[in-house]
Amino acid sequence: MARQAREKSSTGIYHIMLRGIDKRNLFFDDEDRMKFIENMIKARENERYEIYGYCLMDNHIHLLLKEAEEIGTVMKRITVGYVGWNNRKYDRTGHLLQNRYLSEAVEEESYLLTVLRYIHQNPVKAGIVKIAKDYEWSSYQQYRQYYNEQDTLISGDLIKAYLNTFESFSDYMNAKNNDKCLETSRIERYNDKRLHDIICEKYDVNKLPVIPKRERDALIKDIYTDSNASIRQLSRVLGMSKSIVEEAVKGDG
Repeated sequence: MARQAREKSSTGIYHIMLRGIDKRNLFFDDEDRMKFIENMIKARENERYEIYGYCLMDNHIHLLLKEAEEIGTVMKRITVGYVGWNNRKYDRTGHLLQNRYLSEAVEEESYLLTVLRYIHQNPVKAGIVKIAKDYEWSSYQQYRQYYNEQDTLISGDLIKAYLNTFESFSDYMNAKNNDKCLETSRIERYNDKRLHDIICEKYDVNKLPVIPKRERDALIKDIYTDSNASIRQLSRVLGMSKSIVEEAVKGDG
Protein backbone atom coordinates (compact mmCIF):
# COMPACT_ATOMS: atom_id res chain seq x y z
CA MET A 1 0.00 0.00 0.00
CA ALA A 2 1.54 3.27 -1.10
CA ARG A 3 1.98 6.00 1.47
CA GLN A 4 0.14 9.25 0.96
CA ALA A 5 2.48 11.88 -0.43
CA ARG A 6 3.33 14.75 1.89
CA GLU A 7 1.71 18.07 1.13
CA LYS A 8 4.27 20.40 -0.42
CA SER A 9 4.40 23.89 1.07
CA SER A 10 4.52 26.76 -1.43
CA THR A 11 6.09 28.92 1.30
CA GLY A 12 8.63 26.27 2.32
CA ILE A 13 7.30 26.45 5.90
CA TYR A 14 6.24 23.30 7.76
CA HIS A 15 4.87 22.36 11.15
CA ILE A 16 6.47 19.03 12.05
CA MET A 17 5.91 16.61 14.88
CA LEU A 18 8.29 13.80 15.81
CA ARG A 19 7.13 11.06 18.16
CA GLY A 20 8.90 8.31 20.04
CA ILE A 21 8.19 4.88 18.60
CA ASP A 22 5.40 3.15 20.53
CA LYS A 23 5.10 6.39 22.59
CA ARG A 24 8.64 5.90 23.94
CA ASN A 25 10.29 8.90 25.62
CA LEU A 26 12.74 10.84 23.46
CA PHE A 27 14.22 12.75 26.39
CA PHE A 28 15.02 11.64 29.93
CA ASP A 29 17.07 14.61 31.14
CA ASP A 30 18.26 18.08 30.17
CA GLU A 31 21.42 16.71 28.59
CA ASP A 32 19.23 14.84 26.08
CA ARG A 33 17.26 17.98 25.24
CA MET A 34 20.38 20.07 24.86
CA LYS A 35 21.89 17.45 22.56
CA PHE A 36 18.83 17.60 20.29
CA ILE A 37 19.06 21.39 20.12
CA GLU A 38 22.77 21.13 19.28
CA ASN A 39 21.82 18.78 16.45
CA MET A 40 19.30 21.30 15.13
CA ILE A 41 22.00 23.97 15.08
CA LYS A 42 24.54 21.69 13.46
CA ALA A 43 22.06 20.54 10.82
CA ARG A 44 21.24 24.17 9.99
CA GLU A 45 24.89 24.78 9.09
CA ASN A 46 24.58 22.15 6.35
CA GLU A 47 20.99 22.64 5.19
CA ARG A 48 20.56 26.40 5.84
CA TYR A 49 16.97 26.06 7.00
CA GLU A 50 15.27 28.54 9.31
CA ILE A 51 13.86 27.75 12.76
CA TYR A 52 10.69 29.67 13.62
CA GLY A 53 9.71 27.61 16.64
CA TYR A 54 10.18 24.41 18.62
CA CYS A 55 9.05 22.62 21.75
CA LEU A 56 10.70 19.50 23.19
CA MET A 57 8.26 17.40 25.21
CA ASP A 58 9.19 14.06 26.80
CA ASN A 59 7.88 11.79 24.04
CA HIS A 60 7.34 14.16 21.14
CA ILE A 61 8.78 17.26 19.49
CA HIS A 62 7.13 20.13 17.63
CA LEU A 63 9.14 22.10 15.07
CA LEU A 64 8.23 25.08 12.86
CA LEU A 65 10.78 25.26 10.05
CA LYS A 66 11.35 26.84 6.67
CA GLU A 67 13.26 24.64 4.27
CA ALA A 68 16.10 25.71 2.03
CA GLU A 69 16.71 22.13 0.94
CA GLU A 70 13.99 19.42 0.77
CA ILE A 71 12.35 19.06 4.19
CA GLY A 72 13.00 15.30 4.32
CA THR A 73 16.73 15.95 4.03
CA VAL A 74 16.52 18.55 6.79
CA MET A 75 14.73 16.14 9.11
CA LYS A 76 17.25 13.39 8.44
CA ARG A 77 20.10 15.78 9.27
CA ILE A 78 18.43 16.75 12.54
CA THR A 79 17.41 13.31 13.75
CA VAL A 80 20.04 10.76 12.69
CA GLY A 81 22.82 12.11 14.88
CA TYR A 82 20.55 12.45 17.91
CA VAL A 83 19.17 8.92 17.62
CA GLY A 84 22.69 7.47 17.41
CA TRP A 85 23.83 9.51 20.41
CA ASN A 86 20.74 8.53 22.43
CA ASN A 87 21.21 4.84 21.66
CA ARG A 88 24.83 4.97 22.77
CA LYS A 89 24.00 6.86 25.96
CA TYR A 90 21.27 4.45 27.03
CA ASP A 91 22.92 1.32 25.61
CA ARG A 92 20.06 0.44 23.31
CA THR A 93 19.64 -0.39 19.63
CA GLY A 94 16.98 0.07 16.98
CA HIS A 95 14.52 2.82 16.22
CA LEU A 96 13.85 5.66 18.64
CA LEU A 97 11.56 7.79 16.49
CA GLN A 98 8.31 6.73 14.91
CA ASN A 99 9.21 5.86 11.34
CA ARG A 100 7.33 8.69 9.65
CA TYR A 101 7.18 12.15 11.14
CA LEU A 102 3.96 14.14 10.85
CA SER A 103 3.97 17.37 8.88
CA GLU A 104 1.65 20.05 7.57
CA ALA A 105 2.29 22.87 5.14
CA VAL A 106 1.93 26.37 6.58
CA GLU A 107 0.66 28.60 3.78
CA GLU A 108 -1.02 31.57 5.49
CA GLU A 109 0.54 34.20 7.75
CA SER A 110 -2.31 33.90 10.24
CA TYR A 111 -1.80 30.15 10.49
CA LEU A 112 1.94 30.62 10.98
CA LEU A 113 1.19 32.60 14.15
CA THR A 114 -1.42 30.05 15.23
CA VAL A 115 1.04 27.17 14.88
CA LEU A 116 3.73 29.02 16.82
CA ARG A 117 1.26 29.74 19.64
CA TYR A 118 0.12 26.11 19.59
CA ILE A 119 3.74 24.96 19.90
CA HIS A 120 4.50 27.34 22.77
CA GLN A 121 1.32 26.39 24.63
CA ASN A 122 1.94 22.63 24.35
CA PRO A 123 3.44 22.41 27.88
CA VAL A 124 0.68 24.65 29.26
CA LYS A 125 -2.11 22.47 27.88
CA ALA A 126 -0.25 19.39 29.12
CA GLY A 127 -0.29 20.87 32.64
CA ILE A 128 3.51 21.06 32.95
CA VAL A 129 3.63 24.83 33.44
CA LYS A 130 1.00 27.52 33.95
CA ILE A 131 2.34 29.98 31.37
CA ALA A 132 4.39 29.43 28.24
CA LYS A 133 7.38 31.51 29.30
CA ASP A 134 8.08 29.15 32.20
CA TYR A 135 8.87 26.17 29.97
CA GLU A 136 12.61 26.06 29.36
CA TRP A 137 12.64 23.76 26.34
CA SER A 138 10.64 25.75 23.82
CA SER A 139 11.53 28.69 21.59
CA TYR A 140 9.53 31.15 23.71
CA GLN A 141 12.57 32.46 25.59
CA GLN A 142 14.53 32.49 22.33
CA TYR A 143 12.06 35.11 21.12
CA ARG A 144 12.61 37.17 24.25
CA GLN A 145 16.32 37.19 23.40
CA TYR A 146 15.55 38.04 19.78
CA TYR A 147 13.39 41.04 20.68
CA ASN A 148 16.14 42.19 23.06
CA GLU A 149 18.63 41.96 20.16
CA GLN A 150 20.57 39.10 21.77
CA ASP A 151 21.98 36.04 20.01
CA THR A 152 19.36 33.37 19.41
CA LEU A 153 18.95 30.21 17.37
CA ILE A 154 15.53 31.16 15.94
CA SER A 155 14.87 33.30 12.87
CA GLY A 156 12.58 35.98 14.28
CA ASP A 157 12.23 38.52 11.48
CA LEU A 158 9.10 37.03 9.95
CA ILE A 159 7.25 36.79 13.27
CA LYS A 160 8.34 40.32 14.22
CA ALA A 161 6.82 41.61 10.99
CA TYR A 162 3.41 40.75 12.49
CA LEU A 163 4.14 41.07 16.22
CA ASN A 164 6.52 44.01 16.29
CA THR A 165 7.17 44.17 20.04
CA PHE A 166 7.82 41.50 22.64
CA GLU A 167 4.72 42.69 24.47
CA SER A 168 2.53 42.02 21.44
CA PHE A 169 4.32 38.69 20.93
CA SER A 170 3.72 37.72 24.57
CA ASP A 171 0.07 38.79 24.49
CA TYR A 172 -0.59 36.70 21.40
CA MET A 173 1.34 33.64 22.57
CA ASN A 174 -0.47 33.59 25.92
CA ALA A 175 -3.97 34.34 24.67
CA LYS A 176 -6.60 31.72 25.48
CA ASN A 177 -7.49 29.73 22.39
CA ASN A 178 -8.85 26.53 20.91
CA ASP A 179 -6.01 26.11 18.43
CA LYS A 180 -5.95 22.71 16.73
CA CYS A 181 -2.90 21.89 14.68
CA LEU A 182 -1.57 18.75 13.01
CA GLU A 183 -2.02 15.74 15.26
CA THR A 184 -5.30 16.79 16.93
CA SER A 185 -7.25 15.69 13.86
CA ARG A 186 -5.80 12.19 13.96
CA ILE A 187 -7.23 9.07 15.60
CA GLU A 188 -6.11 9.01 19.23
CA ARG A 189 -7.01 7.61 22.65
CA TYR A 190 -10.03 5.57 21.58
CA ASN A 191 -11.12 2.33 23.15
CA ASP A 192 -10.55 -0.84 21.12
CA LYS A 193 -14.01 -0.99 19.56
CA ARG A 194 -14.06 2.64 18.48
CA LEU A 195 -10.50 2.45 17.15
CA HIS A 196 -11.39 -0.70 15.18
CA ASP A 197 -14.40 1.05 13.62
CA ILE A 198 -12.35 4.12 12.65
CA ILE A 199 -9.53 2.04 11.14
CA CYS A 200 -12.01 -0.08 9.15
CA GLU A 201 -13.55 3.05 7.67
CA LYS A 202 -10.21 3.91 6.07
CA TYR A 203 -8.38 0.61 5.61
CA ASP A 204 -9.33 -2.85 4.32
CA VAL A 205 -8.07 -4.80 7.33
CA ASN A 206 -9.83 -8.00 6.24
CA LYS A 207 -7.08 -8.64 3.72
CA LEU A 208 -4.30 -8.58 6.33
CA PRO A 209 -4.23 -12.38 6.86
CA VAL A 210 -4.01 -13.18 3.14
CA ILE A 211 -1.78 -10.59 1.47
CA PRO A 212 2.01 -11.04 1.09
CA LYS A 213 4.12 -10.22 4.14
CA ARG A 214 5.75 -7.13 2.66
CA GLU A 215 2.38 -5.64 1.70
CA ARG A 216 0.91 -6.65 5.07
CA ASP A 217 3.75 -4.99 6.98
CA ALA A 218 3.42 -1.79 4.94
CA LEU A 219 -0.32 -1.68 5.66
CA ILE A 220 0.19 -2.28 9.39
CA LYS A 221 2.84 0.46 9.50
CA ASP A 222 0.51 2.92 7.75
CA ILE A 223 -2.30 2.13 10.19
CA TYR A 224 0.07 2.51 13.14
CA THR A 225 1.36 5.87 11.90
CA ASP A 226 -2.14 7.16 11.24
CA SER A 227 -3.81 5.85 14.38
CA ASN A 228 -1.47 6.97 17.18
CA ALA A 229 -2.33 3.65 18.90
CA SER A 230 0.27 1.69 20.81
CA ILE A 231 1.63 -1.53 19.34
CA ARG A 232 -0.17 -3.47 22.08
CA GLN A 233 -3.55 -1.88 21.37
CA LEU A 234 -3.12 -2.22 17.62
CA SER A 235 -2.37 -5.95 17.97
CA ARG A 236 -5.64 -6.37 19.89
CA VAL A 237 -7.66 -4.30 17.43
CA LEU A 238 -6.25 -6.03 14.34
CA GLY A 239 -6.41 -9.47 15.92
CA MET A 240 -2.73 -10.09 15.24
CA SER A 241 0.10 -11.03 17.57
CA LYS A 242 2.09 -8.24 19.17
CA SER A 243 5.28 -9.61 17.61
CA ILE A 244 3.84 -9.37 14.07
CA VAL A 245 2.70 -5.77 14.61
CA GLU A 246 5.98 -4.82 16.28
CA GLU A 247 8.04 -6.31 13.43
CA ALA A 248 5.97 -4.41 10.87
CA VAL A 249 6.23 -1.11 12.75
CA LYS A 250 9.92 -1.30 13.58
CA GLY A 251 11.13 -3.09 10.46
CA ASP A 252 12.89 -1.38 7.58
CA GLY A 253 10.95 -3.17 4.89
